Amino acid sequence: MKAGQIVAPHHIEIIDIDKPNLADYPDGTVMIKTIHSAVCGSDMPSFVIEHPAERYPLGHGLSIHEAIGVVTDSKSEKFEVGDEVLALPRHIGGCSEFFLSHESVTVPLVEYHRKDCILMSQPLGTVVWACRKLGNLLNLDTVVIGQGPMGLLFTHMLSNLGARTVLTTDLVDFRLEVSKQMRATHTVNCANEDIVAAVKEITDGRMADLVIEVVGHQTETINTCLQLLKRGATLLAFGVPDDEVYNFNFSEFFRNNIRFIGSVGPDVPNDFPLAMDMIAQERIDVSPIITHHLPFTEAQKGFEMALHKKDEAIKIVFDYS
Repeated sequence: MKAGQIVAPHHIEIIDIDKPNLADYPDGTVMIKTIHSAVCGSDMPSFVIEHPAERYPLGHGLSIHEAIGVVTDSKSEKFEVGDEVLALPRHIGGCSEFFLSHESVTVPLVEYHRKDCILMSQPLGTVVWACRKLGNLLNLDTVVIGQGPMGLLFTHMLSNLGARTVLTTDLVDFRLEVSKQMRATHTVNCANEDIVAAVKEITDGRMADLVIEVVGHQTETINTCLQLLKRGATLLAFGVPDDEVYNFNFSEFFRNNIRFIGSVGPDVPNDFPLAMDMIAQERIDVSPIITHHLPFTEAQKGFEMALHKKDEAIKIVFDYS
């Protein structure tokens, strides 16, 4: 079978490997033939960051974790051959013709005419998990920093949950145009507008009740978020960190009684099915974020497009024959 493998920084090769023998893995393991997978921002550190030379090549199929497919072999009492599932890859990453998962992080697909949209249940499930931590959002002034795929899903979710203001920011206009489709009430391009002044004006001086940081991979924006919050407000950190230690404005955070929440990953059995239902019942439209489909054998191109925002790429889905 074919699988992608990162062999050097910024370099993925498609290689031939043996299909795993399910007998070698624990009870509860399932083998899945991939239908679609997708590039996530949290996949980028494996692709971009230069690891010690002895670590290369990285594991087969890494680091893609958003994947759906059909069960082809099973050591699980919950899943049978032929079941269509969304699953978090184990042992082999999702950039592969077949991958392995465990029943604890596998859920059956619901019926829907677009499987690429159902694939978005994986990232949307992590947004659901984060929003569980926030409490009642009715009538709140909210800001989402970053309008990549995850930021766009947060934008739609905040609107669904009744926020009064959903102000979104990014550095590129094409993302902000999609943000409007995802129900942003206001958009600000931080490359040419003062975000602090914009939030102050839009909220009539109140400032934000909630700011969600969905950029990650640098340390500057977390302190920008603090400038946008009113006293006693909430900051949710969702963007993936590349740095272990941040230069954090602790005094401002402390003196303004800010609530700081970190969020990563989902509660799989609860959050993925809810996300699927929201998509299949068309309570949230994820289609605007899916901008490109590529054969998975063009994973190198897909990662480069996602990294450099080529061709106005937002969410890139890989297709498998």
